[in-house]
Amino acid sequence: MGALLSPLALSLGEPASVGPDIVLAAWLRREELRLPPFFVTGDPACLAARAAYLGLSLDIAEVTPEEAAAAFATALPVVATGPAVTARPGRPDASSGPAAKAAIDAAVAFVRQGRARAIVTNPIAKSVLYANGFPFPGHTEYLAHLCGEPAPRPVMMIWSPELAVIPATIHVPIAEVPRLLTVELLVETGRIAAADLIRRFGIPAPRLAVCGLNPHAGEEGTIGREDEEITRPAVEALRALGIDARGPLPADTLFHAAARRTYDVVIGAYHDQVLAPVKTLAFDTGVNVTLGLPFVRTSPDHGTAFDIAGTGRANPSSLVEALRLAARLASADEAMGAAA
Repeated sequence: MGALLSPLALSLGEPASVGPDIVLAAWLRREELRLPPFFVTGDPACLAARAAYLGLSLDIAEVTPEEAAAAFATALPVVATGPAVTARPGRPDASSGPAAKAAIDAAVAFVRQGRARAIVTNPIAKSVLYANGFPFPGHTEYLAHLCGEPAPRPVMMIWSPELAVIPATIHVPIAEVPRLLTVELLVETGRIAAADLIRRFGIPAPRLAVCGLNPHAGEEGTIGREDEEITRPAVEALRALGIDARGPLPADTLFHAAARRTYDVVIGAYHDQVLAPVKTLAFDTGVNVTLGLPFVRTSPDHGTAFDIAGTGRANPSSLVEALRLAARLASADEAMGAAA
C-alpha cells in the first residue's frame, strides 16, 4: 500500500459561527460523500463543545498534520493552535479574533511546509478581527501577506459547475468602482485567472468573458466612457498576451445557459454584477477560490451565519464542495510540479 497523501488543512474560522457546525456535519458524512482527508486547525475543545451542544456523537483526535490522514477514518483530526475559545454559538467574544487568526496562520504554515496539500478556510467575521487590531481588508489579503514579500496579488473567483466568476473590484462602494477600475487591474486579473485555469483547472486555453461596467456595455460610449476607455483596451491587451478574452460584454445577456457555454469564466467590474448570478445558480454549492497564490486555497461561499450557529440547520454543502475542489486543484498542482 502506498503512502497516504498529505491531508487538507481546514481552518476553524470564526468559532462562534456555523464553521464548527459544518465541519462536524461534513466529517460525519465523510464516507458517504467520499471526502478527502482533512484536519482542522483550531481549538479541539471548541469543536468538542459544539458537538455536545448539537447532540452529536463523534471522537475528536488531537494530532499533528502527519498523523491526521491515518486518524481521519475514525476521528475528526484537529491540530491545536493555541488560543482557547470561550465564545458561544452566535456570540463572538474576545477569544474569537485570536482563535480565528491562529487557525489561519497554522493552516498556511502547514501548506507552505508541505505538511498539508492545500487549505480550506471557514468563514471569519471581519468586524471581530478588526476589533482585535487586524489591519487587512479581509481573508484573501491576509493570506497573500502570509506568503511573504513580495506578496502575490490574489484574485477571488467564485466557482461552481454551472458558472465561474471573478469580480475585478470586490468589497468597495459602488461609487468607487469607476475610479478603481483600470486597464492595468483588468489585465492583471485576466492574466492571473488564465494562468490558474491552465495550471490548476486543466483548461488548456481558457476563455474569458469580460463584463462592461455600464448598461449594454456602454453602447459604444453613449452610456458612459469607461467601457471604451478601460474595458475594451484591457481586453485587447489580454488578447495581445495570447489570452482568449472577449468584451466588453453586456452583463444582462451573459448568464443564460447558452451564453455560459461560450466561456470558462466571467470577469466583472464589481462584486454584485457577477456574484448575484452565481449565487442564484449555485447558492449551496459555490466555492470561493483564491487564484494567484503559491498554494491552493478554497472556502465555502457563505458567511458566518451567526443566527443559525448551533441550531443544526447549517448546510455543509458549500464546505463539502470546497474540500473536493481543493483536493482536485492540489492534485493538478502536484502533477504540474512533478512534470516541471
